[in-house]
Amino acid sequence: MKRKILIVVLCLACLASFAQTKKRGTKKKPAQTTKQQTAVNNGSSTTSARPLIDTTKKAAAIPTKPFDRPLDGYYKKTNILSAKVTPYPNLRESDVALTKRVWRVIDVREKMNAYLVSPKQRLIDVLMDAIAAGELTAYDPTPNKNDPDGDSFSTPLTPAQARNRMADSVVVDKIDKNTGEKIGSIIKPGELNPDSVVKFMLKEDWIFDKQRSVFEPRIIGIAPMVKPRTGSSSVDLDYQAAFWIYFPEARPILAVKEVVSRDNDNTGLSFDDVFMKRMFTSYLVKQSNDKDERIKDYATGIDKLRESERIKKSLMDWDLNLWQY
Repeated sequence: MKRKILIVVLCLACLASFAQTKKRGTKKKPAQTTKQQTAVNNGSSTTSARPLIDTTKKAAAIPTKPFDRPLDGYYKKTNILSAKVTPYPNLRESDVALTKRVWRVIDVREKMNAYLVSPKQRLIDVLMDAIAAGELTAYDPTPNKNDPDGDSFSTPLTPAQARNRMADSVVVDKIDKNTGEKIGSIIKPGELNPDSVVKFMLKEDWIFDKQRSVFEPRIIGIAPMVKPRTGSSSVDLDYQAAFWIYFPEARPILAVKEVVSRDNDNTGLSFDDVFMKRMFTSYLVKQSNDKDERIKDYATGIDKLRESERIKKSLMDWDLNLWQY
């Protein structure tokens, strides 16, 4: 009997000892994990840091979604972009009963011409971009032996030369490198300011076609005008053509550029449309004559405007006097 009790006591002692040993082993394991995390934070080269590096590589390999710009509106404007130029009716020399050449100036500071200088779409920007891209050719307006008036498209200009003629000139002093004294001055072209272009000149022919019984204008050339600057403030020069552009060559480019209106965002009109429909106001500065005189050569002040209106009226009267009832 005593032997059985002793065996039971020994078994209970063994179980208690085994339970204490198990508890001590479970407490040591978190300490080992803490040591591993400390080693990773300190930058030690342990095996536990490798999964972090692999995870970064996988994240960098994920391709990014390409940028897709949303539509600015609820429909695409494609009519203007795909517009084609409406050609003039064929004209034979034998059908021309009258031809009168005139030069007129469009002042964009007038309310009716404000669309030509809208910051959203300027006419001068359209022309300069086309010249820079080689789509249009600019011609020198300087008179010469073969071109007395300088508007016959005889001397082409490079895009750089055309831009220099549009840029505001700047007077730069020439300094002697040795003495540091001023020895003269030169004029260099500055930056192009689109807002400084406030006038355009049109060269056009008024033609009466007896075959169609139509008296109509056809624009030949267009020229942006600039005001030359001089070193003297007392000298005020008049506006002059910077260069000429052959209008029939510019029509396909103007036909795909929409004009901006204050009344309707969807005008459906291009720059070519407004010139063909004569949706601008202007004044005449010259008509063809035997003396090759401009209006300002024989009229001054308000008389220049009156002479311009008289020439306009004479053209309209000639058309009206053809028809009698």
